[in-house]
Amino acid sequence: MKSRLSAAELRAAADAVVIALACAGDDQAFTEIVRRRHARVRRFMYRLCRRAALGDDLAQQVFLTAWRSLPQLRSAAAFDGWLKRIMITTWLEEVRRDKLELAREPEEADFGSHRETMGERMDLDAALARLAPQPRLCVVLAYEEGLSHPEIAALTGMPIGTVKSHISRGAVRLRELLAEYEGV
Repeated sequence: MKSRLSAAELRAAADAVVIALACAGDDQAFTEIVRRRHARVRRFMYRLCRRAALGDDLAQQVFLTAWRSLPQLRSAAAFDGWLKRIMITTWLEEVRRDKLELAREPEEADFGSHRETMGERMDLDAALARLAPQPRLCVVLAYEEGLSHPEIAALTGMPIGTVKSHISRGAVRLRELLAEYEGV
């Protein structure tokens, strides 16, 4: 459906208006939603998979799913939570398909002639990549997205005890990995 608003009007419109138009089938309004949310979705997916191409593919899948499911959205105010649910579901489906491998530890040959330690090359993204996919998801949702344990449990379908365990053990493991870096 052709937009009722010009591109400039859509860019200036409030989220609720753009979302309502997209729900009504306005293609340009959905394009505006993608423009506004793309960087966040892509960053979230990259944080989980740590591969730019896969992060882009997953972000694209999120928006494709959102476009197909948009008529089911009941309220423009619920859009961000609804989109976050699609992001999480897309990630969990990728994990279930066994397409993901944990990032391998660098071999000694990867360090170069001056034999850097692994800790010297470590950063938060690399440390996150060393966590298993589901703990990584819980840690990212808790610390980057700022969600509570019950919110994470509701979004992921995991029991709250599992969420707490993933976050606790993930945080401990991240501290260990980052301590290697700080110790250098």
